[in-house]
Amino acid sequence: MRIAETKNFKYLIMETIQEKQNVNFEKKKIIRRELLPMWIKFFCWFFMILGVLSIFCLIYGAFGNAADLDLYGFKTNRPISIVGIFIIAVALFKGFTAYSLWFEKDNAINLGKIDAIMGIIICFASIFILPIVDKNSHITFRLEILLLIPFYMKLNNIEYKWDNLEEQ
Repeated sequence: MRIAETKNFKYLIMETIQEKQNVNFEKKKIIRRELLPMWIKFFCWFFMILGVLSIFCLIYGAFGNAADLDLYGFKTNRPISIVGIFIIAVALFKGFTAYSLWFEKDNAINLGKIDAIMGIIICFASIFILPIVDKNSHITFRLEILLLIPFYMKLNNIEYKWDNLEEQ
């Protein structure tokens, strides 16, 4: 009797362990990228490519070459200038943010929100301050704001799910 009870006990333990393992295997891992709408996924790729190109533009400009740069209303044809380095730095930050979102990094939502707020502030600066400082500029409405505000709102909406993502 004792041998039979021991075998049943071992079988019961093995069965319990196997059930727990099966439960873990049956859980589907949620991909954070699925929380992003298609338009944000498109812009992730766009800005990752822009970030890489901005590095090449900086190197190109270091050799004294001219390149037309334009972002959020700030324009220059000299990559190695205050405005040029500013544009390249913003493009690099946007590329890093896009990379973080695409590859589901923990800090991606915070970076995206900073990116959106920074973009909105830069747009307002180019709308209202740039015409005062630069006599050749005039007040123009920046269409980027029409995407930056929904971008911020969408990131704000998915932040809880992104940060508290568990297996289902």
